[in-house]
Amino acid sequence: MRKYPEQPIVGVGAVIVNAGCVVLVKRAHEPLKGEWSLPGGSVEVGETLAEAVAREVREETGLEVRVGSLIEALDRVHRGPEGQVEYHFVLLDYRCTIKSGTLAHGSDAADACWVRRDELARYGLSDAALRVIAKGLELGD
Repeated sequence: MRKYPEQPIVGVGAVIVNAGCVVLVKRAHEPLKGEWSLPGGSVEVGETLAEAVAREVREETGLEVRVGSLIEALDRVHRGPEGQVEYHFVLLDYRCTIKSGTLAHGSDAADACWVRRDELARYGLSDAALRVIAKGLELGD
């Protein structure tokens, strides 16, 4: 259960880099429904972190990726109106490059696009997402 969990949920994210651009997806479901973010989601039982990243990217973008190095680990805790923990994720963001495929949003995303660094401000990304993207782009193509 994602909402009001008994313990944190492990999630993964992908900074997919190509020619100085990164992939962003518009979330189709809560949390963050309607907001732009990095592709990613929850790790399933029995999956390695790299397998989870590759699966989530494939499901949300149609791309097959090479999962590279860990960029950052962070917490995302959302509290409800009375202070109770509504969502709690431990997120591990990885730098990825494309192996194959054409970008197209899947069922977990309302949209997907390539974005240049100088266009990121238009997408209302969190400070944490901007920091992770900057680190991913600094690692080079």
